[in-house]
Amino acid sequence: MDRVKAGDIMSSPVLTIGPDATVRELAKVLADNNVSGLPVVDDEGTLLGVVSEEDLILQDAELHFPHYVQVFDSVIYVESVRKFEERFRKAFAAKVSDVMSTEPVTVSPETTLREIATVMADKDVNRVPVVDEDNHLLGIIARGDVIRGIAALQATDEDDEKGAEA
Repeated sequence: MDRVKAGDIMSSPVLTIGPDATVRELAKVLADNNVSGLPVVDDEGTLLGVVSEEDLILQDAELHFPHYVQVFDSVIYVESVRKFEERFRKAFAAKVSDVMSTEPVTVSPETTLREIATVMADKDVNRVPVVDEDNHLLGIIARGDVIRGIAALQATDEDDEKGAEA
């Protein structure tokens, strides 16, 4: 699996969206193109974040205040206040920049198929942008691309075994 690199299996060019697009525009692009997420890029193609259907669903979900315990004059939050603040921001978002994840998991064109599969499993992500050293978007790898890469590699290995037997 180390023979196949991100540059071999990535999809390019990539459908993207800008940070100033509205949430309504985002929903339309996702629906019209039958995709579940998009990289967010600036005018120069620099990756700023990733936005997904989950980010839009959070916008329509009920907002629950974090549970807390009051001890004397102090308030101790049982749940993450940061997570609540993020949900609050997304619930009232108007632009893509308000709902996107700003620290996406990325890979370089030289990242191996094994590393990509591991990152996707460990970070529970469905797509991984491929960027250069300046964080410019080069392509994207979805889970299906990883599966196709594994299948192609196994087919090549089987062909090599058949050739060795002949």
